[in-house]
Amino acid sequence: MTNNIVFSGIQPTGDMHIGNYFGAVVNYVRLQNTGAYRTIYCVVDLHAMTTPYDPATLRRNTEQMFIDLLACGLDPDKSIVFVQSMVPEHTELAWIFGCVCSYGDLTRQTQFKEKSEQLEGKQDAFISAGLFTYPVLQAADILLYHAANVPVGQDQKQHLELSRSIANRFNTQFGEYFPEPEMLATETPKILSLSEPTKKMSKSLGPKSYVGLFEDEKTVRSKVRSAVTDAGEASTPMGEGARNLLGLLRACGKHEQAAAFEEEYASGNRRYAPLKEAVADALVELTSDLRARRAEIGADRERVRRLMREGAEKARAIARATMKDVRRLTGLPGHE
Repeated sequence: MTNNIVFSGIQPTGDMHIGNYFGAVVNYVRLQNTGAYRTIYCVVDLHAMTTPYDPATLRRNTEQMFIDLLACGLDPDKSIVFVQSMVPEHTELAWIFGCVCSYGDLTRQTQFKEKSEQLEGKQDAFISAGLFTYPVLQAADILLYHAANVPVGQDQKQHLELSRSIANRFNTQFGEYFPEPEMLATETPKILSLSEPTKKMSKSLGPKSYVGLFEDEKTVRSKVRSAVTDAGEASTPMGEGARNLLGLLRACGKHEQAAAFEEEYASGNRRYAPLKEAVADALVELTSDLRARRAEIGADRERVRRLMREGAEKARAIARATMKDVRRLTGLPGHE
């Protein structure tokens, strides 16, 4: 029987930007709506604890991210949508996986090196053990649901390889049980920074770098107007900035407009003001619709919290069954 389970998680790091949306969430919705997969999506609030944080902000961001995913099109009737910390089996399995994952494997994770180096440059820097071991929790997130398909970007490929290694070690030591998850290759647009178009869009590059998914029209238009394009000389290749804007038009579904601008540019007519206006119009259309849906969903907080509980209950039904088997296989009581 083919394993068609898809799992992915997203951190509650405040409002999403269009890079998150086009790079991940649009794909979540598409996979959900194909009907070909059993889709499980999670707000991974435990992962947001690996660096210093404010508890009230984390609580608020977690609930808001849940609302935002619903506003973007995730449907609790088609997918299991839940909050990670509401399913304690994630951390139980992470401990067991930590005992079959080698220290050497974790030291080779490049994201830990990058993030710890960023923290070391700050005053009163604190690098938590959680930042070092969170790839093990990530493996538990995936394998708890026996997911064989994980839609992740290239920056998470190394962590997925670790998940495969952990599954393999567990199966070798305790008997064949977990699938080795595969990266689900999908076509997703690469959205770059508006201010530094050689880099991926990120909040860390400053507010002019990104467009928030729920920002107001005035802010969206201002950011797009100030976006970097290129020198504008017809004899030079199109710059990364202009290509990024054309990519945004296509991501918004404006393929004919993007093709028309490309034809103009190929003929030497590079008009950046109309391109920016077209991109701003497309993004305003997108963000206005999403803001309206977000407001409608967020207005009924009782319903939101009920959906959070229901999603966690659905996830726990699967997680409990997995942990019953895992306890039996690993020699722990509580599997009777």
